[in-house]
Amino acid sequence: MTPPAPAASTRRHDLDWIRVLAFGLLILYHVGMYYVTWDWHVKSPFASAALEPLMLATSPWRLALLFLVSGAATAFMLQRPDRPFLGPRSGRLLLPLVFGMLVVVPPQAYYEVVEALCYGDGYLAFWGRYLAADATFCDADGCLIVPTWNHLWFVAYLWVYSVLLWFAHRLLPGTLARGGGWVAARLASAWGVLLWPALLLAVARVTLAPRFGSTHALVDDWYNHAQYLPVFLLGYWIAQADAVWERLRRLRWPALAISAMSYAFIAWYFGRFDHAHPPADALRFAQRGIWAAFQWCTIAAILGFGRQLAPRDSRLLRYLTLAVFPFYILHQTVIVVLAHRLQPLGLSPAVEGPLLVVATFGACLLGYELIRRVGWLRPLFGLKTLRARASAPQAGVEAAG
Repeated sequence: MTPPAPAASTRRHDLDWIRVLAFGLLILYHVGMYYVTWDWHVKSPFASAALEPLMLATSPWRLALLFLVSGAATAFMLQRPDRPFLGPRSGRLLLPLVFGMLVVVPPQAYYEVVEALCYGDGYLAFWGRYLAADATFCDADGCLIVPTWNHLWFVAYLWVYSVLLWFAHRLLPGTLARGGGWVAARLASAWGVLLWPALLLAVARVTLAPRFGSTHALVDDWYNHAQYLPVFLLGYWIAQADAVWERLRRLRWPALAISAMSYAFIAWYFGRFDHAHPPADALRFAQRGIWAAFQWCTIAAILGFGRQLAPRDSRLLRYLTLAVFPFYILHQTVIVVLAHRLQPLGLSPAVEGPLLVVATFGACLLGYELIRRVGWLRPLFGLKTLRARASAPQAGVEAAG
């Protein structure tokens, strides 16, 4: 049965839930980073390739999904001319970013140099060198650049994309609207909603990923900009394009099937080939296209099933919607600190991993409960002040930042 199309509104509860669940998945992913062979800030003594196929099930699409949801949130905010956008938006993103880089992120860098360089001068001494942009934390692989934003790169990119979209909205409103109409018409036709975004992502991956990789450094991260900025803009354009959402709903099962088949190939490919055993060039080229198909069709399936389920507002959703940004800011530092501190216990990953997940969620929950009650802490974690919170109703997915 087709659910009724929602009325024009700044409330998109399906996107709220998708955002909450995606950030929850991000916490699980970063716990997993402690146990795989990929480079990360701290590493388990038991790190192995065992979890890597599971990690590959989410790594291609998690952040793209969040940028799309954020683009939709930006559309809802910009449609309200009675409320300023750029100032409040900058405050809710840049203040947490700066605070995070100066206070929240440094423990991650500290434990990284403790493990990689056997640093032993204590945290306060390290923090002073961190704030002074000390460039001497080096090993054979290079030097640690401090201060750093680590996992908060998403916030920096989101602010830049929001500013660019705001300028386009102010200076080129007609062009932006016509572009949105053109895109929506193609996505709403036949299989366009699965084909065209996947093709765009495939072109970016084939042409830019081999040359630029992924740096999260903003100024030279051309491959990531080529995938995340268009997806952010796509979220803005389709936010209220009901025909596109209906097409996503109708194609949710085909999208899921393509996602599953693409993932099976990706898991096989990265399990079979590495630097020591490279694939043929044609197979590598095919992998990049299939990666993009997996990336977009997973997102399309999630959006389609969200549309089909059409969740309603709830007290739990309102709580989680506000909690998710403080959780995001805190979670990686909590994981790094807890993981390092648990190492002397010598627990097996089967015991330590679930313990680390539960402890991380618990610590972030306690942190959020403190943050939301302390007026001066709220803006540092992206929450409105208590006075502003009391004078304005919650704007649903607008909190998606």
